[in-house]
Amino acid sequence: MISMIWPIAVIIVSNIFYHICTKSIPDRVDPFASLTVTYLVGAIVSAVMFFTLNRGGSLLAEYRHLNWTSCVLGLAIIGLEIGSIYMYKAGWDVSSGLILHSSIVAVLLVFVGALIYKETITSTKLIGVLVCLAGIYLINR
Repeated sequence: MISMIWPIAVIIVSNIFYHICTKSIPDRVDPFASLTVTYLVGAIVSAVMFFTLNRGGSLLAEYRHLNWTSCVLGLAIIGLEIGSIYMYKAGWDVSSGLILHSSIVAVLLVFVGALIYKETITSTKLIGVLVCLAGIYLINR
């Protein structure tokens, strides 16, 4: 049970800090300059965690097993980051901006899951889609 809960807890806590920090980046700082520091810290923490959890492991050996997904994930993450920074710079509230883009992503992922991963679209998922769409409507009123 704990193996199902701890990753969600990490995501929740990290997301709260993510949005607080993203909205708090000073206006006078170029967002891409800020991201260079963000990813430098992320790279250092990732390397420390790799060597802590894989004593005697080799990053170079691991890199040989990588495919295109790590590079595309890097591009996607930059898109998420810069989109969020500019969303807040444009004046979106933390609450409504997040709910808007998260609801749209949730709706789209129902169909991505069905098309790419052959996940079943159930009546419950369709009701969830309708609830997301209703939320998008209500937030933008």
